[in-house]
Amino acid sequence: MKYRYSPPLLIRKVFHDFIWETTNNKILLTFDDGPTQEATLKILRVLSLNKIKAVFFCVGDNIIKHPLLAEKLLSAGHTIANHTMNHKLLTSMNREESIKELSAFNSMLKDKFNYDVKYFRPAHGKFNLKTNGLMKELNMKCVMWNLLTYDFENNIEKVKYAIEKYLQRNSVIVFHDNIKSNTIIETVLNYTIDLAGKKGFEFGEPADCLK
Repeated sequence: MKYRYSPPLLIRKVFHDFIWETTNNKILLTFDDGPTQEATLKILRVLSLNKIKAVFFCVGDNIIKHPLLAEKLLSAGHTIANHTMNHKLLTSMNREESIKELSAFNSMLKDKFNYDVKYFRPAHGKFNLKTNGLMKELNMKCVMWNLLTYDFENNIEKVKYAIEKYLQRNSVIVFHDNIKSNTIIETVLNYTIDLAGKKGFEFGEPADCLK
């Protein structure tokens, strides 16, 4: 059961160059798939009220559709990271296609926002043995997680179970900035923040958490 929420130790050891947990014993919130009209502003509101900075693993196509939302993420001091241009699976592409997909995202952020992208998370969390080399070639860090909340299933009780059971001081938590989670995202975010406070855990700045 645990491996549904947190990847097994063996996988972490094989892919030891990936980031699976924070390096400063502070919680890092991350959001996949945005920006979206349905969820981004809700997430930003909660983060602002609680003075928390997060990493948004954005899809390039969504940034093209919603550039003002991307600007809001950056102006609020959050980190934008690469989640591919089109939410394509790395495992379905060859090396050249993968480089093109990731580089296109990075180039777009540089051209539109003068922003240098440092972090990457593969779509659906799927990667292979070639991903390490790809990260080195593009001078990026692959950020995975040690707590998947399943918020995309739109089930508040399931998210609460995941948070109650597996939240740690060094958690990299995955939520989603998309239509699947938009009706519960504020509730589960507030629940997570409240529970972390009760446990005496702190939330960290992305750059400090991902060293």
